[in-house]
This record gives sequence, C-alpha cells and structure tokens, in this order.
Amino acid sequence: MVLEELVPRPVRAPDARSVHVVAVGGGTGLPRVLEGLAAGDGEPDEEPAVELTAVVTTADDGGSSGELRRRYGVPAPGDVRNCLVALAAGAPLASVFQHRFEGGGELAGHTIGNLVLTALAQRLGDFGQAVEAAAGMLGVRGRVVPATATPVELVAELDDGRIVRGETAIAAARGRVAELRLAGAAQASSQAIEAILGADLVVLGPGSLYSSVLAGLLVPGIPEALRTTGATRVLVVNLFTEAGETDGFDAADHVRAVQRHLGDVVDVVLAQRPPLPEDVVAAYAGEGAVPVRVERAAIDAAGAVPVVTDLLAEGERGRHDPRKLARALLAIARVR
Repeated sequence: MVLEELVPRPVRAPDARSVHVVAVGGGTGLPRVLEGLAAGDGEPDEEPAVELTAVVTTADDGGSSGELRRRYGVPAPGDVRNCLVALAAGAPLASVFQHRFEGGGELAGHTIGNLVLTALAQRLGDFGQAVEAAAGMLGVRGRVVPATATPVELVAELDDGRIVRGETAIAAARGRVAELRLAGAAQASSQAIEAILGADLVVLGPGSLYSSVLAGLLVPGIPEALRTTGATRVLVVNLFTEAGETDGFDAADHVRAVQRHLGDVVDVVLAQRPPLPEDVVAAYAGEGAVPVRVERAAIDAAGAVPVVTDLLAEGERGRHDPRKLARALLAIARVR
C-alpha cells in the first residue's frame, strides 16, 4: 500500500467568495495567526471562507530541529510541525505530534512530530511531500508549505562588522543586524510562490523579526513574488522588542528592516493599541524587552497604513490573541 492510500487528503473546490490568505513566518507567532484564521468564527452568511496557506521558515538550527537537520540533512521541521498542529485543532493526533520525550537517551528533547516529518522525508525523498503527507494524517484545514525544501543557514552581518552564522548564534550575539541573508542552494517551492501570487492577503509575522519572519521571506523567489502580487501585504508588529534582535525598534523600524531586505512589500502595519498592562510590561523588562512603540505618523512616513487595535490575549503573558488577529486581518482584507 502506498503512503497516499494511508493518508488521503480531501480536496475542496475553491469558493468564489473565499479570501485567499497566505501567512509567512515561523516561531510562535505564525501558529497563532493560523489558529485564529482557521477557527472560522464568522457566520457563513457574514464572512467569506478563508483559503489558508502557511509558508514556513525551515532555518531553525536549535534543539530537536537542529539536531535532525545536522544528522539527516533535512530542513528544520519544528516550525512546520507547530503550524500543522495549529491547523489541526481538535485532531486526535495533534497533541501526540507535540509530545516531547523527556529523560535521557537519544530521543530526549525530540518531539513526535519532528521525528514523523523526518521519517516521511526519508521515505518520500522530498520534505515538501513529507509535509503534505503529515497534513493528511492530521486533517489540517488549509495548506502548510515549507519556504524551501532544502536545508538553509541564516547569516547575519551586524552593525559592528561581525558575521554570525545560524539562527541560534544570531539571537545570542546581542548585536544590531545590518543585513541578513541565506546560505545554501535554497529555492522557494512553486507552491509557495503560486500561493503568494494568487493571494488576497499576505500576512508577515508576528514573530522574531530576523530569525522567523525574514528567515522565511528571504528564500529566492519569495521576495519577487511579494513585490509582484496584487495582495494586500500586512506586517503584524510584535508586542515587545526582542533582546538581541530588535532592541530599541519601534513599529516603523520593523517596516524599514523588511523594506531594506525585500523592497516595497508592506502595505499595512497591524499593531497593538497601547498601553500594555503594567504587570506584563514589568515581566518583559526582566528579559530586556520593552513594548514596541507605535507612532502612526512614523508608520505613514515609512510608506505603510497603520491599523492600531487591541490584539492582546487575555490571561496570557504578552501574546497576541489568535481570534483578535483573525478578525483584524479579515477586516483589512474586506476594506482593501
């Protein structure tokens, strides 16, 4: 029996009223966008269906993902795994995919999902096909596409002249990134490019600006698609600065960093309405992070339209609320 017979995927015909959304990134931010958009809170007569594609970075080199890419030569599977699970809420296998082995031994620190994706890549000979097969197993709503199906490495040139290689090392270097690039023979998948070109809305972020968001956007083929697409391109700005990546950045600085690397690819900036709760601000201050300043005039001057609203999750420490994100993004899609 072939693998496709084991994990058949239903195919839904595109709806003429669908909003085609492509979300690009990785880390913990992209899964929250996907979770909200896949929830489908709107009434069928009020909201169009969402045709959703996640284009996910595979440049992680830490933890389980890093070990598997070094040992087996596969793209880092961790961010892809998290996105698959976000689009498979309620599926029996979703929680199993997130199970992390504890204790000692060779499996310690690895998640089931990372191991499954690696095994599928070996069986099928292609990481992109492995992701599709895993999506079928989980019954995901939407598509998850790796930004590139070959291993890549992030390389950063810092303002002080240092050259730092690898996502983990860049975050630990504690220097301002002047330029970020990818090392390796990477090429964007045709599915990723086609999805961006055919989108109504392209969502960039939230997430670590350099190691998650730009890491997925720099793959050859994706910048060109972003500059060509007729979609509305929305940059979701982080709630807090990130020590070692965006110290001192305001919302407009995030826009300019994206423009410096990709060109004119940001139409709208979606940001949290200040102020943030004092207890949350105090907790992040201990990590060297402060709320990202949001100045509408500065965003306008950077060439983007500011949309400032409440995006904060209640009861969680400084995180975006998936459903608030989804409502704001779909409102932008309707207006644009």
